[in-house]
Amino acid sequence: MLLKVAINGRRSRKEHPAIPIDPSQQAEQAAIAVKAGAGAIHVHPRDKNEKESLASGDISAALHAIRVECPTTLVGVSTGMWIVPDLGARIAFIKGWDVLPDFASVNFHEAGALDVFRALADHGIAVEAGIWNLDAARLFCQSGLASRCLRILIEPAQEPGNAKARLDEIEGVLQGIECPRLLHGSEVFAWEFIALAAGRGYDTRIGFEDTLLLPEGNCPKDNGELVTAARQIIARVSC
Repeated sequence: MLLKVAINGRRSRKEHPAIPIDPSQQAEQAAIAVKAGAGAIHVHPRDKNEKESLASGDISAALHAIRVECPTTLVGVSTGMWIVPDLGARIAFIKGWDVLPDFASVNFHEAGALDVFRALADHGIAVEAGIWNLDAARLFCQSGLASRCLRILIEPAQEPGNAKARLDEIEGVLQGIECPRLLHGSEVFAWEFIALAAGRGYDTRIGFEDTLLLPEGNCPKDNGELVTAARQIIARVSC
């Protein structure tokens, strides 16, 4: 099963001193995570002001730095609406990328998700469909895009409330859809959902984007310690 590392997300260094912000930091954390056993990398590139960015120069700088350190590992980015709220501008940024990520995620609960998905796919970028809730799962099923999708990201803990109940709802809607699945949690659900993913034969994810704590409640020094802990859980469940 694939274990993807989400090295930074929206977090800042105020939350943890090892959160990677600039390309060199991102490359360092990616390399540490891959050495620990991560099979793919998810990064949120930043601009010179440390804000998340979809600008071509910021995307290419992050990708280049990470690929130098991790030349055989696939690297993906986020296209979250909060990064560039205007749909037209977001799509224009995507179409303007001259260095392409290996994959990118699209949140199906966000307005314009289908347009963003198609813009990525038409640009030759593999797409992950992020499913946070029941409505997003329904939209994905109705879209007819499963055959063009790299994998479904089942992410029921991204919103407040009962993540386990939401997972059951999402799974019910996705029943019969043939597409690889990655299940992950966040914060209090991060480690539990890795075990659930392993038990169901799904791919999964861990990293500073998802949690700043190890299973025992200690603070990890880097993304590598999170990946190592996830690998240990997967090994136990898979025995």
